[in-house]
Amino acid sequence: MMEQGRPTGVSGRSSNGETFQTFTGNRGLDQTEALIYEIGDITKTGVDFPKVGEFKSRLGGIERRGEIGLAGLSEPETMRHYTRLSRMNCAIDLGLYPLGSCTMKHNPRLNEKIARLSGMIDVHPLQPISTVQGSLDVIDTLAHWLKTVTGMPAIAMSPKAGAHGELCGLMAIRSALDARGEVRGTILAPESAHGTNPATAAFCGYKVKSIPATDEGRVDMAALEAAIDSDVAAIMLTNPNTCGLFERDVKTIADMIHAAGGYFYCDGANFNAIVGKVRPGDLGVDAMHFNLHKTFSTPHGGGGPGAGPVVLSDALAPYAPVPYVIHGEEGFELIEHAGGTESFGRMTAFHGQMGMFTRALAYMMSHGADGLARISEDAVLNANYVLASLKDVMSASYEGPCMHEALFDDRFLKDTGITTLDFAKAMIDEGYHPMTMYFPLVVHGAMLIEPTESESKQEVDRFIGTLRHLTKLATSGGNEKHFTNAPFLAPTKRMDETLAARKPILRWVKPEEG
Repeated sequence: MMEQGRPTGVSGRSSNGETFQTFTGNRGLDQTEALIYEIGDITKTGVDFPKVGEFKSRLGGIERRGEIGLAGLSEPETMRHYTRLSRMNCAIDLGLYPLGSCTMKHNPRLNEKIARLSGMIDVHPLQPISTVQGSLDVIDTLAHWLKTVTGMPAIAMSPKAGAHGELCGLMAIRSALDARGEVRGTILAPESAHGTNPATAAFCGYKVKSIPATDEGRVDMAALEAAIDSDVAAIMLTNPNTCGLFERDVKTIADMIHAAGGYFYCDGANFNAIVGKVRPGDLGVDAMHFNLHKTFSTPHGGGGPGAGPVVLSDALAPYAPVPYVIHGEEGFELIEHAGGTESFGRMTAFHGQMGMFTRALAYMMSHGADGLARISEDAVLNANYVLASLKDVMSASYEGPCMHEALFDDRFLKDTGITTLDFAKAMIDEGYHPMTMYFPLVVHGAMLIEPTESESKQEVDRFIGTLRHLTKLATSGGNEKHFTNAPFLAPTKRMDETLAARKPILRWVKPEEG
C-alpha cells in the first residue's frame, strides 16, 4: 500500500542480526507491487484510440451507460506491473512443486515449440476438413497411442479435462444401461477416490454410496461386497488411489461389479504412476479418463489448459460421444453428428483441446515406449525416497511402500500447537509451495507429497532436508510463532482463510481520504 507516495516499509535483517525496514518495501530485487487500481488511473492509458464516429448499436439497449472504471497504465508501467507480479509466483521452472495428486512436473520445451508451429497454432475448428488433415492426423495418432498404452479398444477425445472426462464415462455408462432397458440409480465411490468422482456422479443424477477404506488405505472389500446390488450402475475407483497406493484387488473389484451387471469407471488422474507398466484394460476397466495435462506434460497450474480423453471398453464403445475421427476414402473425416448411431451425443462445441493434443503426442513420441515406462518408475522411486527419508521424523499414514506420492499426517505435530496448515505455511518461507493439505480426507491433517519423476536426487535431498529442519523446529518446543504466523518472507502474509472464504472481498474500493 502507498501512503503519500511512499510504500510501507518491509522488515529485513542485516548481517549482524538487526532488523530494519526498506523505504520501498522491496527486499533486494524482490519488489513489492500494489494493485493495479492503486497505481493506475482511470484517466490514463498506454494506447491511443481514434474517436468513434457515428454508428448504429447492435446491443439492443444494454449499452454501457457509465465509465468502466478500469485503471490505466503506460506501456512500461504495465510491463513492470505484470513482471513484478510474475516474480511472486511459485512455478515448476523455479523449483520442486510437491503438490500431491496434481503431478506438477517439468514441461519439456520441445512440446511448446511443436504446439506453436505454423499449421498447429493457427488452425480454426470451422475450417474445411480438407484443410486440416494434419490436425486430424494428430488427433488420430494420439488416440491410437492412448488406446495402446491402456489396452482399450475405443476413445473419446473431446472431453476438456478430468471431471469432464468423468462425466463422459458416466454418460456412456448410462446410455449402455438405457440400451439394456435398465434403470440403475447408484454409483459406488470409495473414500480413497478423487473428490470429483462423487461430485460427477451426483451431477449426472446418481445417488452416491461411499465405500470405506481399510487401515491399509485401500478399498474395504467386505464393505464393497455388501454395497453391490442390482441398483448399482458403476463404481468410480481412482487407481493408484489418493493415498498414493495401488489397489491390489482391482481385478477382483472389476469382476464383482461386472457380475452384478454394473460397469467399472477408473479415474486415471494418477496414470503418471503406472503408464508403460500397467494397462487398465487388462484390469477390467470399462472407462477411464486421462489428464493429458498431468501424465503427458503441460502442468496445469493456474487452471489450464487441460484435456481429458476417455478410453472405453467394447461394452461402452458404441456410446462414445461425437465428434470423432475416422479414416475415409479421401483422407481423414470428422463425424460430428450422432444420427443413426448409439452415441449419446456431443459434449463440447468442437473437437477437444488441440494444443494439448499436440503437446501430449510430442511428449509421447519423444519418450517412446521405454521412456514412458521410465517415467512411472522414476516417479515411484522419488516418492518412496521421500517416504523413506522422512518417516522417522514425520508420521507416515500407512505402512509399506507407496506409488507416486507419499502421504503423511499430523500425528508428529501432536501437542506442539502447530497444525498442518501452519507447517505448510512455513514451507513458503523456505521457498517451497506447500504440499497438498488435508487431502485425502481418510487421514487427519493429511500432507500429500508428489515429487514426480522430474526431480534429481540433489533437488529431492534439498527438499527432504528442508522438511526435516522444519519438523525438528516444530517438535523441539517454544517455536510455535515461527509457524503460526508464517509466512514471514512472502509478498503477502497470513490471512484469515475462513473469513476470506465466507466473506470474500471481490471489488477494490478506493480508501476514503483523511
